[in-house]
Parts: sequence; C-alpha cells; structure tokens
Amino acid sequence: MNALNDIGGDADLRRLFGRFPTGVTALCAMDQDNPVGMTASAFVAVSLNPPLVSVCIKQGSWTWRRLRTRERIGISFLGDSHAATARQLAQGAGDRFQGLNYHRASSGALFLANATAWLECSVETEIEAGDHDIVLFRLHRAGAVDGIMPLVFHSSDFHTLGPIGEVNSVSALGEHMSDPLMTYR
Repeated sequence: MNALNDIGGDADLRRLFGRFPTGVTALCAMDQDNPVGMTASAFVAVSLNPPLVSVCIKQGSWTWRRLRTRERIGISFLGDSHAATARQLAQGAGDRFQGLNYHRASSGALFLANATAWLECSVETEIEAGDHDIVLFRLHRAGAVDGIMPLVFHSSDFHTLGPIGEVNSVSALGEHMSDPLMTYR
C-alpha cells in the first residue's frame, strides 16, 4: 500500500474519487413540451421495500431545479454506446437532446433508447450533503434489457465492462423501448 497523504484540495479529491468506477445514469423528464435531462454517476440502490434509489446532484444545478418539480422522472442506466450521449447531457448549453432517441412516458418521465435499464421514479426527499444533495427516489415502474453492456465512468473517462478474459464489442442490438416498464407498488 502507498502511504496515505493529507487531502490537498478539490482536484486531489476529484482524482481520488475518480478511482472508483461507477455506472452512468441519465435523469430525464418533460418540462412542458421540452425534454430536460442530466447525467449522474453517483447512483445507489437503497431499499427493496419500499423500492428506493438515490443519486447525488451538485447543489445549484440549473437542470435539477427544473427536474425536481416534475411528478415523475425517468432514470436510464446508460449502455456502452452512450459515451457521446453522456457528454451531451452533461454540457452546460445548447440542445442536450439533439439527435437523441428517447421515449416519453404518459407520466412525463423520459427514457433514453438503448439503455440497460429504465426506472420511473418520483422524488421522495432531498438531503443536503456538503456541496451536493442526496436525492432519494421512489421507484414506481422499471424495465431492463439483456445484451447491452453498461457505460462506466472511471478515472475521468468512459469505459464498459465485460467478463474477465473476454473481449466485448460495442452493442449493436437496436432499439429496446416499446414499453419496457413493469409496475412497482
């Protein structure tokens, strides 16, 4: 083990936290007639009963201020073909949804095509935690598809996963979004 050092500042912490690989999610909904969305990599499955998940969102996020008032929010687990999509949804200006293929649920939740899973959620509560908020979501409906590898964020770049010893190619399975959601009560 290398020696432990004092934490030097935000850049050191960002580099340190980046050593932990995380999946990448997109939080999306319709705001009137406009799609609104953002990426989040700090996703946690919290509880089976009731079904709860959480993400961490930087305080002051303009996009989150718009999303948090929606009755339902779609969370898409991004797949290995979504690196450019994740960058596009994380940008500060411009049309984040230009050229993206998505499905709008009747609830207003929005889901990206070719994701590995989709969750339709409502905001349960928000907890202040330093410079971020932990947002707890109640899961109402969900769906998943096999055969698409996840998008993973590690060391400030996107990767994917595969079984050890196997080489996996980028998924080319086409669309998987007719009505993939099952209801949770």
